[in-house]
Amino acid sequence: MLGVGLRDPLQTPQRSTGSGGIGPPSCSRAAMRLRPAASLLLWLWLVGGGLCDGLQGSMAALQGRLAVRLYQTLSGTENRSNLMVSPASVALSLGLLQLGARGNTLAQLEATLGYNVKDVQVQDFLLRSHRDASNSSQGALLQQTCTLFLQSGVQLLADFTRRAAAWADGGLVRADFSQVNHTARGAAEEPWPLQAGSSSGELSGSGEAQAEAPWWGQRLQMALVNTVAFRGVWQKQFLFSSTQNLPFILSDGTAVKVPMMHQASEVRFGQFRTAWEQRYTVLELPFLGRSLSLQVALPSERKTPLAALESQLTARQLASWDSGLRRTRMDVLLPRFKMQNRFNLRTVLPAMGISDAFDPTAADFSGISVKESLYVSDAFHEVRIDVTEDGTKAAAATAMVLLKRSRAPVFKADRPFLFLLRQSNTGSILFMGRVMNPEQQAP
Repeated sequence: MLGVGLRDPLQTPQRSTGSGGIGPPSCSRAAMRLRPAASLLLWLWLVGGGLCDGLQGSMAALQGRLAVRLYQTLSGTENRSNLMVSPASVALSLGLLQLGARGNTLAQLEATLGYNVKDVQVQDFLLRSHRDASNSSQGALLQQTCTLFLQSGVQLLADFTRRAAAWADGGLVRADFSQVNHTARGAAEEPWPLQAGSSSGELSGSGEAQAEAPWWGQRLQMALVNTVAFRGVWQKQFLFSSTQNLPFILSDGTAVKVPMMHQASEVRFGQFRTAWEQRYTVLELPFLGRSLSLQVALPSERKTPLAALESQLTARQLASWDSGLRRTRMDVLLPRFKMQNRFNLRTVLPAMGISDAFDPTAADFSGISVKESLYVSDAFHEVRIDVTEDGTKAAAATAMVLLKRSRAPVFKADRPFLFLLRQSNTGSILFMGRVMNPEQQAP
């Protein structure tokens, strides 16, 4: 859709040969290499502000598609508990694999993501979005790690070593997977990165990763681990003195008392319908600096289960939120919640079309090492988020304060809801999840 390395975000992924060539360094050169079928869309992009703007819009659509597929795949296998995933982080990790994948392994990664990260335009967009989102100077702290653990003794290609060193704070770590008596999380959270200028194909660091029995096995060759943690300060903070213990209705109809934050402010709010005419509302609350925002989606009818909205959500629906939200003065009630999820994506990604990478007989990572038959043994994903009155972990006594009567509409998240943490300038979805019970303890 956008020339070499970018697929149509509105089409179902198809198998391809995946040559993975490096794309053009400028928007004008990219336009010369567009497929004929994209001519009408190109015209619309040019009218709307140029091909570079089209790249951003198309990438947002592709990332929205990945986010919905990833979330729905996970929600189909998980029980009805709190759930959260970071589509942007998973995409970056798959991009790291894409740098070393070849043949049908690369084709499957391309089909699922919708693009090839070796395309210069795409790579610049992804890395710029990652840097912008990780910038904590505006009051939002987002910490991401993307680490590829490789069995000790694997000889790496210098080209992959160089590319991986520059990839989204990524790191490569040599691991002795036969040692299973230590902790892998410590290694994942503090990876030993490559030296950017290295050309020897060797890794810097201690040379050995520690491992934990539940995560690692003795036959592992290559494992992908990414972790994401977020804590932000609201553009308009909730006051601790306005927090009340109020009922939150669980999916089985029972009620639990939870600390419900409150503020009266001007927010972005909209009402929407799914393809099956299920009505729901969306509220957007910006974090300090307005580069990131939290979007909360809630079924309009109290009797409508959240699952009805989850199953009908599409990338088009997410894309419509931005244009459908309007600034509205409202009373907002949102529960505090703190969440942590950890998944083995090895059971999730094959359902999305990425299967060869995990198959020892089919995987082709000859772009990482030509002397080894590498495959992905495991792919772990860990996410954490903490939503409180001011975005910090400060503790405060809960005060019982009754809401003043007003004519302002009320958004009250007192039952299960969806949430998205989005990057404002690109639309990139950093987190997507659901809150079934704000009091549920993180594992």
